[in-house]
Amino acid sequence: IIPILFFPLILAYTKFWLVPVITFSWLTYDWDTHSLGGRRLPWVRNWTLWKYFQSYFPVKLVKTHDLSPKHNYVIVNHPHGIVSYGVFINFATEASGFARIFPDITPSLGTLEGLFWIPFVREYVMSMGICPVSEVALKYLLTQNNTGNAVVIVVGGAAEALLCRPGASTIILKRRKGFVKLALMTGAYLVPSYSFGENEVHNQETFPEGTWKRFFQKKFQATMKKILGLNFCIFHGRGLTRDSWGFLPFNKPITTVVGQPLPVPRIEKPDKKTVDKYHALYTSALRKLFDEHKVQYGLPETQELTIT
Repeated sequence: IIPILFFPLILAYTKFWLVPVITFSWLTYDWDTHSLGGRRLPWVRNWTLWKYFQSYFPVKLVKTHDLSPKHNYVIVNHPHGIVSYGVFINFATEASGFARIFPDITPSLGTLEGLFWIPFVREYVMSMGICPVSEVALKYLLTQNNTGNAVVIVVGGAAEALLCRPGASTIILKRRKGFVKLALMTGAYLVPSYSFGENEVHNQETFPEGTWKRFFQKKFQATMKKILGLNFCIFHGRGLTRDSWGFLPFNKPITTVVGQPLPVPRIEKPDKKTVDKYHALYTSALRKLFDEHKVQYGLPETQELTIT
């Protein structure tokens, strides 16, 4: 928010107008870097701050199968949750030990491309190995950057955040097939992953249908989705003390379980039938992963994964 709001004011009303001029000149010169592998800084991923963040919940990364550095991977994560704490800590930092758990694999977490248009913010997110969730950026990492790369995509996106609430296991996947097409076009293996506990760290408020509050809530969410491409949720967590009300997340455990890689053939122009076939195989693998680990990480035996 700071560079967006204050740079125009600095440019227009202060003697430091040269700062935003130089910044935007650099942004123009460096415009394509985020789509061409970025500018990763391992020391940022290893900040001590992330360890405190990780231990607050705590967040944990669990491996069920090895990932060979001879291949590239599309790691698909569910659910989005409100903020996606688990996927951030596990794949954008080294707080949970990704490099130790998956040696010789370089993760790149995909996020909204708009972040890379903001001065300073783009440098910060690139330093952690975060990339735009765009076809150009993801294909570059999976085809032009040797092997041992893993792009991480939260396919439910912000729309899935609206389904997030404690006790829920509902994800958006049926019509999300772009990640399968990407894997086929690049020959990258598909890897399911699920963050158990992600939906438990905030309470979301959805007003009853038919009320004026729900009417304005839906209108506001639709407007923000149209303007910014984001779905805004009304949520809360805890305050500075355990039993207080506030916007800090509840410190409940989040465990991201990474499943078995699904080999995918490289097809430059996959047809719909092939995409549907591998989408079905992926969905089956995800359900299996969920069912095998749900009880261990706090869900009842009867809990089912609902896919919309």
